[in-house]
Amino acid sequence: MPDNKLIIYLPAYNEEADIQRVIAGLPHAVDGVELVQILVVDDGSVDRTAELAQACGARVVSHGKNRGLGAAFRTAIQFALENEADILVGIDADGQFDPAEIPTLIKPIIEKNADMVTGNRFALGIPEYMSRIKYWGNLGVAQLIGYITGQTFQDVSCGYRAYDREALFRLNIFGEFTYTHETILSLVYQDLRVVEHPIEVKYDPQRKSRVAASLSHYALQTSKIIFRVMLDYKPMRVFGTLGGILILIGTGFITFLLGHYFVNHAFTPYKSFGFIGLGFFIFGVLVFLIALIADMINRVRVNEDRLLYELKKSRYKK
Repeated sequence: MPDNKLIIYLPAYNEEADIQRVIAGLPHAVDGVELVQILVVDDGSVDRTAELAQACGARVVSHGKNRGLGAAFRTAIQFALENEADILVGIDADGQFDPAEIPTLIKPIIEKNADMVTGNRFALGIPEYMSRIKYWGNLGVAQLIGYITGQTFQDVSCGYRAYDREALFRLNIFGEFTYTHETILSLVYQDLRVVEHPIEVKYDPQRKSRVAASLSHYALQTSKIIFRVMLDYKPMRVFGTLGGILILIGTGFITFLLGHYFVNHAFTPYKSFGFIGLGFFIFGVLVFLIALIADMINRVRVNEDRLLYELKKSRYKK
């Protein structure tokens, strides 16, 4: 008899129009799972979202104000650990994802082949009613995350995903705006197995995304999260690469000036190249020193993650 406990979590903000229909469509029995529990994180709704969700039998945790998807996800992680969940599945409350795909989404976790499974909306190309700008933007972010992690991803922004208990112990999420990219980077850097799974998505052409309503704002916020995680886990790659580029540019200016001197026995008219090159070189060395310091601080972060992991395992031991 399987003893896995599955919690299906829905972040919801003013979703009274769809919340009951979505909850009614969630599976109450899944192969390989003994118990299914539904959690709605009411992220500061001012309508009847929480009331309607409770009427459907869901557990509801409400935020006093709208704090963002990242904060809602942290609430879901804490709830899942406190309630001894073996698997946590996140699915949007607006009905754009098919809950019937949950059994196949969590199958790699049940079979111990993955610690996190993230939905891939683009396995068959661009979804209907998704703008090409958003589509290419998502692919661009996926390529960036793939470059950073050394893995191949096609969709890193999808909110339809599953986590095993080990992943929940490992996750220490700080972003308020969103969490999708941060979770992948964090888990990959901690050597957990993150895989993609093809899913279907149905967009409502009349519905405006609350997360990506402004592409420029979305790009800015996600870039900040990715950059911060990079600094946390790969500071040498960030500062070391930047410092190396600056040193290389400075060396190029200086080499050109010295070459000109050996040929013409004079620095004129490129004397300024020496000062420019020296400036780049010194600044590059300083940035490289920052890389070394950040790398030492990163070791403290890694140790903190390990301590938090052990504390969580001890606190939420089943």
